[in-house]
Amino acid sequence: MKYQTIVNGQTFEIDINEDGRLMVNGEERAIDFRALRKGELFSLLLDHQSVEAVVEERDGQYYVLISGDMYEVKVTDERSRRLASAFMSFGDASGEVPIRAPMPGMIVRVPVTEGQAVLKGETVVILESMKMENELKAPRDGTVHHVYVSAGSSVEQNKVLVTIA
Repeated sequence: MKYQTIVNGQTFEIDINEDGRLMVNGEERAIDFRALRKGELFSLLLDHQSVEAVVEERDGQYYVLISGDMYEVKVTDERSRRLASAFMSFGDASGEVPIRAPMPGMIVRVPVTEGQAVLKGETVVILESMKMENELKAPRDGTVHHVYVSAGSSVEQNKVLVTIA
């Protein structure tokens, strides 16, 4: 699984392979950790150096204290980044708005029909990808102009699924 991690404003690409190997910005790193107190104190062995870290999670961000230094850490997985990117592509949502597949997958359900009025935040397509269902929602109030897919369709990333006018 790939993650984008921002530590005190600096971005790191982290990839945890199926065999448990950890890559940071393309370089393999040796890491092991144990929870010493449930959810807050950890013992880390990072590149053969032992470190204790106190971790606190608030509002989707982590605050990590190591040797008296505080680090603000935000972690985003690849799936979340793609979904956020898909919604960012809507711009100011004026005119016709395409709802695109944020990742390749299979259409589970299309709960809207052409000509149907939709409200901002209403689900217009359910896409299964990486064994997870993703609800794609209308970015604004409008009318479904065209539906390009149906349940069972395979789609590639960035394919237009529905347009809203």
